[in-house]
Amino acid sequence: MSPMRIAIAGASGRMGRMLIEATIRDDGAKLVAALDRADAPAVGEDAGAFLGSRCGVPISSDVDAALAGADFLIDFTRPEATLAHLDACLRHGVKMIIGTTGFNDAQRERLSDASRSLAIVLAPNMAVGVNAVFRLLDMAARILNSGYDIEVIEAHHRMKVDAPSGTALRMGEVVAGALGRSLKDCAIYGREGHTGEREDSTIGFSTIRGGDIVGDHTVLFAGIGERVEITHKAASRMPYALGSLRAARWLVARESGLYDMQDVLGLR
Repeated sequence: MSPMRIAIAGASGRMGRMLIEATIRDDGAKLVAALDRADAPAVGEDAGAFLGSRCGVPISSDVDAALAGADFLIDFTRPEATLAHLDACLRHGVKMIIGTTGFNDAQRERLSDASRSLAIVLAPNMAVGVNAVFRLLDMAARILNSGYDIEVIEAHHRMKVDAPSGTALRMGEVVAGALGRSLKDCAIYGREGHTGEREDSTIGFSTIRGGDIVGDHTVLFAGIGERVEITHKAASRMPYALGSLRAARWLVARESGLYDMQDVLGLR
């Protein structure tokens, strides 16, 4: 079987480099393109240079040229950049694995429209462990459905630009769905001053930004006399990269549709 031909967006960023490393080390994948902004200092350099060896793929800002020889684009950039890449992927028939977060409703609708003719995996977190936690949260919420206050606490590095994280929001959505609620109606994203007593049906979010924290997420179910905490902590970005390659393998057999990691892992 021929290796998957992978293009990676945001190639000189921290996540981009992790994706490049994982792809180069995967016998079933081949790095064929590495993309970055035209003003990125690394444009023109070998994509594998940071690993101490050349891979023969230069970092480029020419999206159409890069995608011409690719089967998949893995994109962990910003919403605006991802949507620009989406248009190029539609032109070239390149399937997408998207780990970008912070999309608004209109941007999500564009992705949904594109999925009618393009296969896309879109997930706020590609790590297999996090997606196992999503299932655990669904189960816990159904059991702890009365008498427990629910809080989602997340921590990330100081450079992260969106809050709460996409993973934290997805955790809130999973819990709210299991309880028959809409997160839009019950989420509390900030508390200050005289807030009054906590309302029973709310789901609270707390955000921490600092240092080089890769990603910590905890959902707390606080009852009377007991607390249940379900936590995932990422020590590196490699789980996100490995999950993305797993998503690409699963997407090989799909020609169109919008999927997430729950589909990839057979957890529906």
